[in-house]
Amino acid sequence: MTKTTLRGARPIDLVKGKVDLSHGAGGRAMTQLIEELFFESLSNDLLNREHDAAMFTLPPGRIVMSTDSFVVSPVFFPGGNIGSLAVHGTVNDLAMGGGVPKYLTAGFILEEGFALSDLAIIVKSMAEAAKEAGVTIVSGDTKVVERGKGDGIFINTAGVGVVPDGIEIDGTRARPGDAILVNGTLGDHGVAVMSKRENLSFTTEILSDSQSLGDLVGDMLTAAPGMRVLRDPTRGGLGATLNEIARQSGVGVELDEAALPIRPEVKSACELLGLDPLYVANEGKLIAICPPEDAEALLAKMQAHPKGRASAIVGRVLKDDRCFVRMKTGLGGTRMVDWMAGEQLPRIC
Repeated sequence: MTKTTLRGARPIDLVKGKVDLSHGAGGRAMTQLIEELFFESLSNDLLNREHDAAMFTLPPGRIVMSTDSFVVSPVFFPGGNIGSLAVHGTVNDLAMGGGVPKYLTAGFILEEGFALSDLAIIVKSMAEAAKEAGVTIVSGDTKVVERGKGDGIFINTAGVGVVPDGIEIDGTRARPGDAILVNGTLGDHGVAVMSKRENLSFTTEILSDSQSLGDLVGDMLTAAPGMRVLRDPTRGGLGATLNEIARQSGVGVELDEAALPIRPEVKSACELLGLDPLYVANEGKLIAICPPEDAEALLAKMQAHPKGRASAIVGRVLKDDRCFVRMKTGLGGTRMVDWMAGEQLPRIC
């Protein structure tokens, strides 16, 4: 479907223009914004029909669906922005259920005065992230709030995918003896955002790990079709996520501090900021829990994938009715990895 400029309307200024209230009012300005910016980057047959709801057919299997809202501050950070993050966060939630992500919706809440040039960059990055993840953005919504009543831009996404027959992945399925793996270095996203927020500089720039994980999960399931649990350790990081899984499955967890992949610069930044890297957010990492006999084959498959080269076996599941998460330290002792009392890093995603 070819879009045409509204009769008598001058193109919107994507260089110096700003969002104003008319861009959410349902009239000419809103239609121009949608056609000249959103459709320009996100164009596809389903979206271009301009229906309020997209109609599509899903392949056989169980439907998996997720929704998320993104309020990260700042909206641009080393390694990504709120647009790519919104796509990655939602497709990863679908993949953590063993699903193949298929379709997304995107809702934008814009503050009056937000630069249209920045919005164009964000929308383009969403399009690129969706293409790389193999999903289609099929429906959307735009609202504008008065200056001072938002914070530039918030994005809400919903995703739909399909779980193939035979895949059973759930937070309740961890069993004593199971191996715990991660697909790479921990804490990169949270520290990248904080470095930008606090104007910190390091000898080596720390980039967000924000990325889609559907293709990695697909490979992993070929090596470990009996996968028990997949989870992405976003807010609350590895520590909070393992406590959630332990509670859901009624088991304990033992981590090995020496096995945890954490970049030296992330460790240094956490020491500077007074943070524990175990609780720092990730946006391109996953936790995998599998039967012990599958662990080595799964690790090899993960390390062979570009998104899992730094994968490691970091712990095991224990029998423990108290559902404690503990860690063997580098000094030979043991410490508790408890629930966080509050939020280390607000507005990290």
